[in-house]
Amino acid sequence: MTIATTLVHELAKHSIAYDVVTHSHANSSLHSANSAHIPTDKMIKPVVLEDDLGFVMALVPANQYVKIDKLNIILNRKMELADEAELSHIFSDCERGAFPPIGDAYGMNTIVDYDNDRCEDVYIESGNHTDLLHLSRDDFRKLVKSSRHANIGMH
Repeated sequence: MTIATTLVHELAKHSIAYDVVTHSHANSSLHSANSAHIPTDKMIKPVVLEDDLGFVMALVPANQYVKIDKLNIILNRKMELADEAELSHIFSDCERGAFPPIGDAYGMNTIVDYDNDRCEDVYIESGNHTDLLHLSRDDFRKLVKSSRHANIGMH
């Protein structure tokens, strides 16, 4: 599969330049970072949560987990991890489990961990299990400018 069409359109809409980093097949953001030989704290992992009000995408470095309890307090919600199979209709242009961390492009509210803001450059999933996109910090900020930022990650 190629780079997700929705992601390509979102990058073009914001005039964002990127490099493609190809790696061997990997089933998670952490494995993608390791396979591509990039620092795991520069790889942004999307974690999709849901409740009765809908979906929220939380973005943390690949070497961290989302503090779901804290996120629920911040958002005043009671969310749980979404089932990846359920998400296939939203991320229809992506391979299962290779969702780009750009919730706005898929109509999903997004919350970004502060650690992602500190990176000079970042890597994101492209919609498949063999390609990452390398972006500058400023370009990534353009993509998540309407997102909330908070301390939601933990090692």
